[in-house]
Amino acid sequence: MTTRQQPETAKGTTFISLEDETGEIQIIVHRATWERQRKEMVGARLLPVKDTWQRNRGTTSLIAGYLEDLTPMLGKLKTASRDFR
Repeated sequence: MTTRQQPETAKGTTFISLEDETGEIQIIVHRATWERQRKEMVGARLLPVKDTWQRNRGTTSLIAGYLEDLTPMLGKLKTASRDFR
């Protein structure tokens, strides 16, 4: 995860930016999903997201309906956030 934002104007929707070797994708997490899967949202280091792709004005996003914490699959692989300053 590169960023997680929850703007006040978004009425409880959280926006997550995920990045891999192919580029960046925006994940849209509505309040109900966030509340149902808070543990996964806050604690996962490996987070698969499932549900619906959305295209709007040339932008592609994934609307999250199900999140899963697959952090145990990382084993002892060291991971760290990239904090830009």
